[in-house]
Amino acid sequence: MTNVLLSDWATPFSLPPFDVIRDEDFTPAFETALEAARARLAEIAGNPEPASFSNTIEALELAEGELNRVAGVFYNLAGAEATPAREALQRELAPKLAAWSSERSLNPEVFARIETLWESRGSLDLTADQERLLLLYRRGLVRAGAGLSAVKAARMREINSRLAVIGTAFSQNLLADERSWFMDLAEADLEGLPEFLVTAARDEGAARGRPGPVMTLSRSLIVPFLQFSPRRDLRERAFRAWMARGESGGETDNRAIVAETLALRHERAQLLGYADFAAFKLETEMAKQPEAVEELLMQVWAPAKAQAEADAKRLEVMLHADGHNGVLEPWDWRYYSEKRRRAEHDLDEAALKPYLSLEAMIAAAFDCANRLFGLEFRPLDVPLYHPDARAWEVTKGGAHVAVFIGDYFARSSKRSGAWMSAFRNQRKFGGRQSPVIVNVCNFVKGNPALLSWDDARTLFHEFGHALHGMLSDVTYESVSGTSVARDFVELPSQLYEHWLAVPEVLEKHARHYKTGAPMPADLRERLLGAQTYDQGFSTVEYLASALVDLDFHRGAPPADPMARQAEVLARIGMPRSIVMRHATPHFGHVFSGGGYAAGYYSYMWSEVMDADAFEAFEEAGSAFDPGMAAALYEHILSKGGSVEADELYRAFRGRLPGPEALLKGRGLDKVTS
Repeated sequence: MTNVLLSDWATPFSLPPFDVIRDEDFTPAFETALEAARARLAEIAGNPEPASFSNTIEALELAEGELNRVAGVFYNLAGAEATPAREALQRELAPKLAAWSSERSLNPEVFARIETLWESRGSLDLTADQERLLLLYRRGLVRAGAGLSAVKAARMREINSRLAVIGTAFSQNLLADERSWFMDLAEADLEGLPEFLVTAARDEGAARGRPGPVMTLSRSLIVPFLQFSPRRDLRERAFRAWMARGESGGETDNRAIVAETLALRHERAQLLGYADFAAFKLETEMAKQPEAVEELLMQVWAPAKAQAEADAKRLEVMLHADGHNGVLEPWDWRYYSEKRRRAEHDLDEAALKPYLSLEAMIAAAFDCANRLFGLEFRPLDVPLYHPDARAWEVTKGGAHVAVFIGDYFARSSKRSGAWMSAFRNQRKFGGRQSPVIVNVCNFVKGNPALLSWDDARTLFHEFGHALHGMLSDVTYESVSGTSVARDFVELPSQLYEHWLAVPEVLEKHARHYKTGAPMPADLRERLLGAQTYDQGFSTVEYLASALVDLDFHRGAPPADPMARQAEVLARIGMPRSIVMRHATPHFGHVFSGGGYAAGYYSYMWSEVMDADAFEAFEEAGSAFDPGMAAALYEHILSKGGSVEADELYRAFRGRLPGPEALLKGRGLDKVTS
């Protein structure tokens, strides 16, 4: 019988047939797909014909078709709907897929063919897209170790395999810690908590078979608990558990994995001739050099720290007024900051939520995409991988563009955070292929689901990534959508957040979930007036993580990463009442895989551009200026990685930006350290 994962999918828009896919289908599907990819690689390597762009680069572009298809389904399910079988298969697949990656990247015959093309590229009459693809293939193989001696290549294979294994272990340890911890709450412990949080805590208790409400380590629960609970002892207990993820001392402790990961990355970089992993990683990013990253981060660190320290003094006064002696602790910040925000801005997050229902915010994100890019969204009634997931057909002028899937609610089978991914990427070569894009979030489920302002921003952020994937219009899949420099990939997502705060968007979509009444004008003005509130805190917690990540990957790897983390925080003068946004043992961006390793700074690098890019709309007189929207589509969203990132931004804006717009946007432009 044909494996469903490898057969033709007679489904609407060729979506994966989620209702008939079984966990036991994946192992044979991966085996068959790997066999097919190996056979094609051998055919390319052994082709007796002289190397050509078609028989080498384009052949490589299609060599992993089945493998990409199967992996696209499996890894999306493993992240959003984990099962014991899927987690076991992840562990089993990690070394196998790493071995295949090394086999593909270190094949000397294939690399020799690509070198021949590279050396004669001036006479090949290639299109701009083809020249770019040739450059990327050659650069990718060189950076993967093609051309190394046999001994070094063998060691590179060992390193890649081990990194894949321990990266998977890091992720699964973190998910296990998040899934296992909970704190029972008595009825008296619910005092001061808003209705939405009480309801969510009761639902979590019922889901876990507890006699009453519970608090978990889901960010969508614990952050509002830290904001609203007047019980300092419970805040401390929950906060310490949240910070202890990956650092329990038991089987799920990630600290040894971190040390090994850093050592292996450093060794890999040196095998390739680089001084350290940061030099290797940043070579192909916009930043180019670690020094450029550090310069930007420290430019922002000084005013952010000064603002945070000034804010901490105000919050500590409030702490003492409540009868608590001593200093402001990290588990106090969100609680007293929320009280201060209510006092200074007359802004209560619990009062905002009724106007920020999930349905309204989805409609707002879709409406902005329609006004900017002409996209329309039609709900689809199709089988998906979980009852909470929903799908829409995306069209423009009546023509099909993409399928968009939204999976918004927290559950124990889903890893924490929020992300965009693709079940299928856009391409033209090898058969035109429209994208299937998914946004995964961890919002609190409710009837209806009500979002915090940060939740709403997260929804817009991830939808900005989704637009990058859906509006891609390139020839080759390798450069489709979000396949861009890491410090450029956050530009579309962070830029799209700006439209949430456009007054006319809020006026139209921020409506009370019961009455349909628009958010009162004075409340909207107070909300927008508080946009830079607490930016000292949020900037410091982010920058601390980015600076630790950068330091980890510069120079020799630390024998004790936790000691190095402490050293970095001491050197930059980390305020004691703020912690890193992602402490090392649960820093999934950096240690679950290599994507953001030495690259967590990229959110801020992209923010420099997104602040400047939105200013371009403001200078044009409207957030929906059609000329600017067309330029954004033409020069950035449609191009994927088919052009270097700095060239794309210059084409859009005419120049590269400085940090001034970022500092202004965070309200740090007038802060003196």
